[in-house]
Amino acid sequence: MDVLELMKYRRSIRKYEDKQISRADLEKIMEAGLYAPNAGGGQRAMICALYNRELCEKIGRMNAAKFNRKNLAGSYVSSEQPSLIDDPAMKSGFYGAPTVCVIFGPRNFLYSIPDAYCCAENMVLAATELGISSCIVARGEETFDGGIGADFLKEWEIPDHYIARCFVLLGYCKGDYPEIKPRRENRTKIIEGKGRY
Repeated sequence: MDVLELMKYRRSIRKYEDKQISRADLEKIMEAGLYAPNAGGGQRAMICALYNRELCEKIGRMNAAKFNRKNLAGSYVSSEQPSLIDDPAMKSGFYGAPTVCVIFGPRNFLYSIPDAYCCAENMVLAATELGISSCIVARGEETFDGGIGADFLKEWEIPDHYIARCFVLLGYCKGDYPEIKPRRENRTKIIEGKGRY
């Protein structure tokens, strides 16, 4: 599958089988993240993999607890692969994924967030190529803000000046793999003229 076909095939999966991915595949996915575009070639993003379903569930519950419905831009995501937006009764922001990668970046670096999401994108594409389902989830900073969250970061030896930016969920899709959604129109432009200025 070429890169564009891979991008078209990839879906955000929020229903996972009770089956762990292989350590070898996890390492390949993390390696893909390390080769993501990054500001100035600084290679600042860090990836911490949680390779334990119980730990993922615990952190996923912390993530869901920080979900603020007041900040929503829309009120619907998917009936096939529902999110916290669709179902307020969901207790975990990680949806039962058996492996979750936390992507960290420097706290006060201007491009820390774009670097983390570029890393996440590389990872989900690599996962798709390996037949592994994935989803990128936000609320990194909030999830580890104080209390037990801060204790986890100390236990994992995350540098003090680093902050969680996002998560990459990994596992195998439970049920049917979702069909492609049609693309919304009028979202691209090509400007050929010189402009008036």
